[in-house]
This record gives sequence, C-alpha cells and structure tokens, in this order.
Amino acid sequence: MKTFEVVLTKSYKVIIKAEDELKARDFTEFFTSDIKDISSNEEKNKNSFKIENIDCKLNETFEVIEINEKN
Repeated sequence: MKTFEVVLTKSYKVIIKAEDELKARDFTEFFTSDIKDISSNEEKNKNSFKIENIDCKLNETFEVIEINEKN
C-alpha cells in the first residue's frame, strides 16, 4: 500500500447564538472542529453562547503527494 500526504481544506456555514458579532466570530472559529461543536457546557454557560448548527459547505482535497518511504 502506498502512503500519501493529503492537504485538505474545509469551509463551514455555522449558525450560533452569542452576545455580539465579534464573540460569534471568535467562538465559531475556536470551538468548531470536524463538523461538530467541541465546546463544553461549562464554556457555553460561561461565555453565553450556543452553536446551533454546523453545515459543511466545502470538503475538497487541495493537494496529494505520494511519499517515498525508505526502510
């Protein structure tokens, strides 16, 4: 089997409730990963936000390089 290094880019559309635009942007960037909300209930309560939906809009390979392995 061959080994490849794949560079992947993803784009998301996220719906979030937050106190203001800056917090919405910051919390969305910080607390999203792999199309799921990674924030804890404690973080949501402390910072007064709730991510309601994450919808993957782009999941496209950017680059694929075959790696020559030496044993």
